[in-house]
Amino acid sequence: MIERSQFLLPLKTVKFGDENVESLSEEYFQNNTLRPILKLQNDLLIEVFKNYAVKQKNTFFELSPDKKEKYIENVIQKDIKFRNSLKGIIIALFSVEEYLDYIKNSSNLNKRMMTMLIERLKSQIQILTID
Repeated sequence: MIERSQFLLPLKTVKFGDENVESLSEEYFQNNTLRPILKLQNDLLIEVFKNYAVKQKNTFFELSPDKKEKYIENVIQKDIKFRNSLKGIIIALFSVEEYLDYIKNSSNLNKRMMTMLIERLKSQIQILTID
């Protein structure tokens, strides 16, 4: 049976940012773990958000683009159950080594993760529609 780290590594081949000694470990983790996972999971994260919006009586879909952006921010920051679900979708693709790095500074990395996710969803508002 293939080891988890060996299985996950090829899925995250896209690297972002510079890999130099001066990079903060959080920045390195963000660029080499979080960004590739968010890119890989993008379609799933969009569908999860759309499903959430539908279950919240579809009000999101009737909002102006500016209000949709605020809605995305509010939901991810304030709905703890939903935020934890989104985190789980991302953390599930960590290797054991990445998880061990993550738990050393999970609070700051969670902030980075959610900020990146919010920006990713906001940048794709045009596809956040009911099919």
